[in-house]
Amino acid sequence: MDDEKKLNIVLAGNANVGKSVIFNHLTGLHQHIGNWPGKTIEKAEGTLHYKGYTIDILDLPGIYSLTTYSIEEIISREYIVTQKPDFIVNVADVTNLERNLIFTLQVLELEKPTVLALNFINSLKEKRIEIDFKKLEEILEIPVVPVVAIHGKGITETLDEGIKLLEKKIKPKFLRYGKEVEEKIEELVQFLKGIDFTYPKRWLAIKLLEKDEKIKELVSRKKPEILKEAEKIIFQLEQVHGHDSSIVIADERCHLVSKITKQVVKITKRQKISFNERLDNLTCHKIWGYPAMIVILGAVFLAIFRFGNWFSSLLETIFSGWQIGFQNIFGFSFLSSLVWSGVESVFALIGIVLPYILPFYILLFLLEDWGYLARIAFLMDNFMHKLGVHGKACIPLMLGLGCNVPACLSCRIMETQRERFITGFLTTLVPCSAVTVIIMGLVGKFIGVSWAFGLYVFAALIIFILGKLISKFLPGEATELIMEMPDYRRPHLRTVILQTLFRLREFVYIAGPFVIISGILIEAAHLAGWLNPIANFLSPITVKWLGLPAITGILLIFGILRKELILVMLATLIGTANFIQVLTPVQMFTLALVSMFYIPCIATIAALWKEFGWKKALGISFFEIIFALICGGLGLRLLTAINIF
Repeated sequence: MDDEKKLNIVLAGNANVGKSVIFNHLTGLHQHIGNWPGKTIEKAEGTLHYKGYTIDILDLPGIYSLTTYSIEEIISREYIVTQKPDFIVNVADVTNLERNLIFTLQVLELEKPTVLALNFINSLKEKRIEIDFKKLEEILEIPVVPVVAIHGKGITETLDEGIKLLEKKIKPKFLRYGKEVEEKIEELVQFLKGIDFTYPKRWLAIKLLEKDEKIKELVSRKKPEILKEAEKIIFQLEQVHGHDSSIVIADERCHLVSKITKQVVKITKRQKISFNERLDNLTCHKIWGYPAMIVILGAVFLAIFRFGNWFSSLLETIFSGWQIGFQNIFGFSFLSSLVWSGVESVFALIGIVLPYILPFYILLFLLEDWGYLARIAFLMDNFMHKLGVHGKACIPLMLGLGCNVPACLSCRIMETQRERFITGFLTTLVPCSAVTVIIMGLVGKFIGVSWAFGLYVFAALIIFILGKLISKFLPGEATELIMEMPDYRRPHLRTVILQTLFRLREFVYIAGPFVIISGILIEAAHLAGWLNPIANFLSPITVKWLGLPAITGILLIFGILRKELILVMLATLIGTANFIQVLTPVQMFTLALVSMFYIPCIATIAALWKEFGWKKALGISFFEIIFALICGGLGLRLLTAINIF
């Protein structure tokens, strides 16, 4: 493979057009997911050996334009221009060709070799759409390849066309707009000549007409007087058209795309509404969409918790005798105890990942590939705006019910840093599966399910109130929800499995070291005899303020490692799982309330650190410690005053 030629290509296109399916088909397991330098946006890269070429493939974020409206858009255009990929594979949804071609025109403006891969060809017949691919190829003057990504059809042909572009050294072309706009573009190009820009001159001229702030800054640094001339030209264009110049350019693109689609697309009117359309009408309905959402999500979470509880019990049975065997082999030394605590932490990690996180990710990606997650975001958008974010934020919050770690990591789907932080903060307040163990094991079992349900209602109320408050204090407004509403399609299992594996690997890499190291440190503190002094030191808080036994100070320490250890350690320390023997109903409710809002587990803190930096991670942690203690103390006094139990 040493004599293979190197190629660097990118996949670009709107969201939900099948880029990930094509990327996974080409790279398989030869890929890795990271972050763009200095950003929390995911970067998916992979390698392929094909026909004497070693091809490095980058899957750019799903975007709708190459403007500066979002971090993803800036990243995409900067990469295309500065890294100079050998060619671009522009993936488009053939069933929504007119909308997708608007992005294609912007890609062509960058003057890079481009292949247009039209995905979902298999859906054309059902939608009664006919496409003249040859005519489209002639108009755009780039290769156009019909693709069915889910079945792997047309993908290698796409690569072949890109390689042909390079071997034949075919120069990319761009389409021209109306006469008046082209005259203004040419005037600006003349002013830009003689100055060294990384970007193509024509593209810069169009961006100046669009009033792109990044480009205005770039031009101003090189030659400030050009901006003055650009303002004159923009004013002239606006006088002729009677609109802002950015709207004029957008209108020109839409007009050009409409002209193209009229020549290449033929749609036959349907005789009857399809099943998918009926399903879409139901799940997006302003009334019936919500009951449908509750049923679907309820079924998902019920399946996860049923499976999780069964599998978790199975793993506990499998691992139950290992400690005795380990001690019989290695004895009871200080070192062997530390080693065992590390092994036990690994078991604990497995006990979280396999029963709960694995099925959660599988079902989440099935819902996403099916097309339903976009409907949830649409339904929840109005409510989420009250929290200072938009509808996509409900997805991380839903993830939080399973585990806060993937919930924090999934905040990357939010467009702005402000919305990412608000969403990340709120996800740490969502009762995860470990907190559910505490709530159901203490309150649900010994006080009543209605009281356990009440805690969840209270948690939802607190999330709403704190969301409102933090959105008021942080500068900025929630962006409007602009996202693809994909058709319902059969999920691609290979893509779902690959996405699940990469997410699990990311979780283990982040959470694993923290869980193991913290487990060893806590065991060392226990062996050194520090836990009881620490518990006594904390007794003014645990005993006097929270009305709990002093031993709960140790529980809260272990709760940093894993929240459910609060319940496990309580049973271990008091010698029974019948907690009603040692705790009053008020104490059980107070302990559950504190545990629900108490500092996130160490794995969640690690995820917060990765996404938002150590200062914000520690800030959230300290806030939640204080907030949980205040809630617990006030809850105790309220319950005692009304003498409800």
